[in-house]
Amino acid sequence: MKNINRIKEDENYTAVDLGNLDELMEYSLIHKVNKQKIEGKVFLKEATNSTGTEISFNSLAAKTEQPYFHIHYKNEETYIILKGSGFFQVDGEYFKIKEGSVIRVAPAGIRGIRNDSDETMIYMVVQSKENSLEEYTTDDGERVTFNPKW
Repeated sequence: MKNINRIKEDENYTAVDLGNLDELMEYSLIHKVNKQKIEGKVFLKEATNSTGTEISFNSLAAKTEQPYFHIHYKNEETYIILKGSGFFQVDGEYFKIKEGSVIRVAPAGIRGIRNDSDETMIYMVVQSKENSLEEYTTDDGERVTFNPKW
């Protein structure tokens, strides 16, 4: 199993390096619920000390699918397809996806993903508690004067 390399951190940030995303299949983990080995997936919550989101990078080999459909109880998920193409299914509806597709799924949506392309599909999933985002972008920010050191 490949390791996540910590670049740098302090009280306000944690930076990590996953390496080449084409090598995601080298990551693996044991699923906490079904205890099966899952290859090509890396979770970043603990690696980045995140307190509000879980982000994962995922890969599916050519002509394969995620081996299970699933739901969540509290968290919505946003899937961002970075490479490859195939199909995504939510409940009884399925539709084509490709590089650049973004799909947000409510917690109760029964979801699954399939790679129909001849290349490894790479995608990321951002998971956060549904309806928890109170402010975003410029509503939750303020411009500050800062002298960059680069």
